Amino acid sequence: MSVPISYLAVVLIWSTTPLTIAWSSESVDPVLAAGLRMAIAAVLGLVLMALLRTPLPLHRRAQKTYACAAIGVFGAMCCAYLSSRYVPSGLISIMFGLAPILSAVLGQWLLDEPRFRAYRWAACLLAFSGLAVIFTDDVALGPDSLTGLLLLLLAVTLFSLSAVLVKRCNGQLNPLAHTVGALIWSLPGFAITGWLLSTGPVEIDVASRSFWSIIYLATFGSLLGFVCYFHVLRHLPPSTVALVTLITPVFALMLGHWLNDEPLTPGLWQGCLLVVAGLGLFFWGHRLQPEPKPEPARQD
Repeated sequence: MSVPISYLAVVLIWSTTPLTIAWSSESVDPVLAAGLRMAIAAVLGLVLMALLRTPLPLHRRAQKTYACAAIGVFGAMCCAYLSSRYVPSGLISIMFGLAPILSAVLGQWLLDEPRFRAYRWAACLLAFSGLAVIFTDDVALGPDSLTGLLLLLLAVTLFSLSAVLVKRCNGQLNPLAHTVGALIWSLPGFAITGWLLSTGPVEIDVASRSFWSIIYLATFGSLLGFVCYFHVLRHLPPSTVALVTLITPVFALMLGHWLNDEPLTPGLWQGCLLVVAGLGLFFWGHRLQPEPKPEPARQD
């Protein structure tokens, strides 16, 4: 698979995912929409694994890795889908753009990673000040948006925690098997949550935008997107892959405005640019603050 094509696919898929999440929840319960997406993706993934003769490891470490990954698949996606009825779709992309920063913060506590240098704390302040600007935009966010914002904060926190826990498991699994295993582990959570929050009989119109959005997200968002992402991560430096998190929020905002008539206010743009600037400083700030040179050893 071509690395440039895979990279472009990740950008396009991640840019369109927030909008299609909003569309998939228009006429279908959000939790049901998310659960159907993951179930279809899991079935397609199992078929693909059979065709490629890729085994699905079931040993203890693999199961632990799937369970940790399912925190992001079920927990984060369930909250993100529920939030889509309260906030613009572009905001979902902006919030998930903060995942690398939150993952790094959690990594210090759970993985004993090196402490942040000054430029990284400045990046965190810059990114979260962008969120503060967005949160105070009464035009982009309606009176009922607080629920959606809190759900999104929980979603990105669970997504980041999942990434750190998966890294700590160090399962060393095939990317496709890793994805399918996490999808399968997430299904009971969606089923139980859907049952608890059920408001009536399930009705899905195959001619609706919701139905085709679910199919798109299952095929591209949950399966092809992750496979391409892992492929890119294997062949490109992390700093190059990190550019995706800077590009997708801008594209997602524009797509939401053009295709879903979502408000695109100056406050929303300013907040988005502050978040993107914070991400840029977080990833490349070391060029502005070089590592201190070690002092020469003293000779007595």
